[in-house]
Amino acid sequence: MTRSLSLRAAIVSIAIFALFITAWHLATRGSGTVASMDPEYAKLMGITATQGKSAMPGPLDVAKTLWDHLNHPFYDKGPNDKGVGIQLAYSLARVLTGYFLAVIVALPIGFLIGMSPLMSRALDPFIQILKPISPLAWMPLALYTIKDSNLSAIFVIFICSVWPMLLNTAFGVSAVRKEWLNVARTLEVGPIRRAFTVILPAAAPTILTGMRISIGIAWLVIVAAEMLVGGTGIGYFVWNEWNNLSIVNVINAILLIGLVGMILDQILAYCAKLVTFPE
Repeated sequence: MTRSLSLRAAIVSIAIFALFITAWHLATRGSGTVASMDPEYAKLMGITATQGKSAMPGPLDVAKTLWDHLNHPFYDKGPNDKGVGIQLAYSLARVLTGYFLAVIVALPIGFLIGMSPLMSRALDPFIQILKPISPLAWMPLALYTIKDSNLSAIFVIFICSVWPMLLNTAFGVSAVRKEWLNVARTLEVGPIRRAFTVILPAAAPTILTGMRISIGIAWLVIVAAEMLVGGTGIGYFVWNEWNNLSIVNVINAILLIGLVGMILDQILAYCAKLVTFPE
């Protein structure tokens, strides 16, 4: 039954993709000749419009350019001309560095909040004030104090990753069944051993859910952060190609951002499955 459902879902997905590509191709095939076009629009679009072609690239143009990018992903011809492999590597390095720093900070504090009602109430006002602040709002302050664009981007990833992990860890720890904790106390299991042998395994699925949310947010934020700080990274690549009016490369970058984001999400989803257990 499950296999049949997966097969049918795959067929529907392929059909939707084919319809999307067909509609995209038809929509970008042409926009009429100059005679039938608004003169102001033709002047704005330049030679592309005057030849009767759409300014938006079609799927074949995007696929051809994407193939070229994938064939030479690591070329380096100067600061503003690097392969998408290099740009993605810079972005991933920033995301993973900020993300693992957030793991180091968020999990212990989340444990503390989840295990201690006193600390939960004491830290709650700070969390409620800091949590809604957009990560990019920290960027000017980070650039001013850190004075390094790369480290500032890592700091922004850290600050946006820490809250979902911290809150999910606190919730997972506080929601551990009291019966299990009482049994551990009856057996005279110490607090540290109880934390690692009872609470951590029970809260692990919720903690991994928070980590999965955080990696998605981090990958979203890095694109905007790199547009601001410049230099390298897939976000800077998108901004640079927009300045060059290369919509084909912008679309290619969007596709690659989505693909990498999906891979990161699926890795965390697989880890969450490994620690999920039936009650």
